[in-house]
Amino acid sequence: MSTPLVSVLLPVYNAEPYLPAALESILRQDHERVEIIAIDDGSTDRSLDILERYRKDDGRIHIVSRENRGLIATLNEGLTLARGELVARMDADDISYPSRFSRQVALFDQRPGLALCGTGIDTLIGNRIIRGRPNPIFRSGSLRTLSMFFTIFMHSTVIYNRKVIPEPMLAYDASYVHAEDFDLFRRIADRFLVTIIDEALVAYRIHGDSVTSKHKRRMRQTHLKIVAENLQAECLVGDTSALAEIGIAVTMETIRNLSEFILALEREISSRPVEVRRAYEDGALCFFYFLYQLIADEERPELTHAFLTQTGKWGLIRRRERYGLLAGARAPWCSRISLAATKRVDGLARYLQSVPAATVLPQNGVA
Repeated sequence: MSTPLVSVLLPVYNAEPYLPAALESILRQDHERVEIIAIDDGSTDRSLDILERYRKDDGRIHIVSRENRGLIATLNEGLTLARGELVARMDADDISYPSRFSRQVALFDQRPGLALCGTGIDTLIGNRIIRGRPNPIFRSGSLRTLSMFFTIFMHSTVIYNRKVIPEPMLAYDASYVHAEDFDLFRRIADRFLVTIIDEALVAYRIHGDSVTSKHKRRMRQTHLKIVAENLQAECLVGDTSALAEIGIAVTMETIRNLSEFILALEREISSRPVEVRRAYEDGALCFFYFLYQLIADEERPELTHAFLTQTGKWGLIRRRERYGLLAGARAPWCSRISLAATKRVDGLARYLQSVPAATVLPQNGVA
């Protein structure tokens, strides 16, 4: 069998501090039959200069530079330019480990009907890395159901198989801004075989200028829209207006409606056949944590307190958060102090769990 060409879709927008490490991580893959489709989406920093410099040394890089059109338009343009039967996603601030592509390509060789493959991640914060761990919810046969509730893969870990996915389907939908990957993954998983290598093969970088950080509210609203569509299509719920409402405003009324929605969803899931129920329960639990974080980010402990009380979910949060929130209904100021201390403890815990990036990524010179 001939070695398949992997087309790497690399959107670039003001990625100057991170782009060299991202490019080098692709060019140093042990699967060498690679082309990089780098689309500079109107960057105003030195991103284009960096791309040009790397292209002079490696002809596998193809550059398109134009005015800013946004991520979805850039991704779809890259798909039309890609020549490979396999199309990999890569973000300009992340880093792929050297064996990433070869590991994923091997799975496509072994399973000809496989449409989509993602991987686990390590988390890169500054110059330190938190090592990822396998997630037990990714069991055989569960991904289609899980894809209804959350984005099952980090976007920069996936490879698409164009021999399996019909050309009209392999496109990002502009009506799902900032959650275009969630939409595409759920559509593919609904019809075709998808899988994950539940091992960290990408270092996912967290920083203040990322799309996730800058557009969190809009991303969450789109996420809620997609989940609502999925639950209705699966006949798990009828009225999903509570999801749209909580995305617009977090109030006592929207929390009450949301809590009733969650309890109704759980009742319906409990009536599903036992052989499929576990995946639905796992998906609903992940969705609960998404909603919990959305409400907690309002930094109004009385609202989080009401949500946990009305859903009966106090037992699902960490003990130190629970203690901080118990006073939320009567003394929000006390909760705020306690929760602020919890955040500091969490930050220290993340640091202690992390390792220097250079010990994981010495070949990339990550600073």
